[in-house]
Amino acid sequence: MNAPEHKLAAMPFTDLQGQYRALKPQIDARIQRVLDHGQYIMGPEVRELEERLSAWVSARHCITVASGTEALLISLMAIGIRAGDEVITTDFSFAATAEVIALLGAKPVFVDVEPDTCNIDAGQIEQRLSQKTRAIMPVSLYGQCADMAAINAIAQRHGIAVIEDAAQSFGASLGERKSGNLSTLGCTSFFPSKPLGCYGDGGAIFTNDDALAQACREIRVHGQSGRYQHTRIGVGGRMDTLQCAIVLAKLERFDWELRRRCDIAQAYRQGLASVPGVQLLAQRAGRVSAWAQFSVLVERRPLLQEALAARGIPTAVHYPRPLHLQPAFQQFGRSEDCPVSRAVAEKVLSLPMSADLSDEQVAQVVSQLKQSMAALG
Repeated sequence: MNAPEHKLAAMPFTDLQGQYRALKPQIDARIQRVLDHGQYIMGPEVRELEERLSAWVSARHCITVASGTEALLISLMAIGIRAGDEVITTDFSFAATAEVIALLGAKPVFVDVEPDTCNIDAGQIEQRLSQKTRAIMPVSLYGQCADMAAINAIAQRHGIAVIEDAAQSFGASLGERKSGNLSTLGCTSFFPSKPLGCYGDGGAIFTNDDALAQACREIRVHGQSGRYQHTRIGVGGRMDTLQCAIVLAKLERFDWELRRRCDIAQAYRQGLASVPGVQLLAQRAGRVSAWAQFSVLVERRPLLQEALAARGIPTAVHYPRPLHLQPAFQQFGRSEDCPVSRAVAEKVLSLPMSADLSDEQVAQVVSQLKQSMAALG
C-alpha cells in the first residue's frame, strides 16, 4: 500500500464545533435569555420554536418533544396503537424505529428496502398487511424521503395511518412538500448530529389533524389536559427550554446549511461516480435530500475503513445489522424476509458530512477514498 498523503488535522465526521463557532453569538444569547428568565420547562422558547417549525414545514401543528424516539412513541400512542396491533416499518433503520412499536406491545412487521436507496420498498408493503395492521411507519433514511405518495395511497386504501420517521430528513422535500408534513404524522429528531440539531436530545411531531395534535400535547405531559387533570395515559416527553433555544439559534442559517450539504453531496457524487467498488445511492427525481449522512455501498468495508482511518478520514456504518437480525427483534421477523437489507448492511459506509466541512476537506475525503480503494485492489 502506498504511504498516505499528509492528513488534514483532526477531520471531524460531523463538525459541530465549526458550526458553534459560526453561530456562537446567537447561541450564547439564546442560552443566556433562558438563564435570565429561568423557565427551563415549557418556557416561551418552546412555543416560539413550535410556531417557527410549523411554519417552516407548512404543517398546522408542531409539538416539540424530548427526542426523536419520544416523537415516534407519542405519535403511536396518539393513534391508539396497543398490544396485538401490527405496524409496518422498514427492516433497515436505527433500533428506535421498531422499539417504540414493541414497547406498546404491538408487532413491528419488517419490510425490505430498495437496493439503490436503502429506503423501504413501497412495492412490498401491501403483501405484509393483515387485519391487525394499524399503521405504516416508513423512514426517510439518510435524508431522502421514502416513496410517501405510494405509501399514503396504500394507507388510504386500507384506512390506516402513516407516521413518517423523519429523524434524518428534516429539511428534505418531496415535490413542493417538506419532510414531516407528508403523512398523518411526521416525527423528527434534534439529536446533535442531525441536519438541525440541539445540544442534547430533542424532537418534534408534525400533523395537520387537530385531534391528533391535542392528543400528542397531552401525552407528552403525562396525559394532562390541564394541571393535574389526567385524561389519558402519557409520558414525560417535553423538550426543555434550553434545547429549544439552541434550535432557534441554529434556524438562523439552516437554509444555508441545507444548500451547503447539497453542495458537499454533489462534490462527493462527482468525485466518486466512477470509482470501482463504490456504489452511489440513487436520488429519486422530485426529492431533495437533507443529507443527514452521505452513505455509499462499498466492497471490503472493514479494510477500507481501516485504510481511511490511517489516512485521517473518519467513517461510520449506518447500519451494520438489519433490525430483524437484532436479538431484541428476532421474535418479529425471519431472516429470509429481507435479503436486500442484509446485503446493504454489509456494504453501507457513511463519509464525513456537515455544512461546516471545507471544500479542501471534502476533496481530501474523495482523494483518500480513491487511493484506498485502488490500494485494496
